[in-house]
Amino acid sequence: MSQLNQIELQNLRHLIGAHDTAVQKMSAYAQQSKDPQVKAYFEKSAQSAQKTKQQLLSFLS
Repeated sequence: MSQLNQIELQNLRHLIGAHDTAVQKMSAYAQQSKDPQVKAYFEKSAQSAQKTKQQLLSFLS
């Protein structure tokens, strides 16, 4: 893979940060949810955001 330029690196960092925020929020929403279906939805969303964050982080190594 070719090297990232400065703009691509900035964009990647922004996306990683946004996904990290989503993980934190979805996890918090899941913990606060009383409805099992809503809780499961937020847990799945948090897992998905975490997976995407890890994929994005792989571009930095």
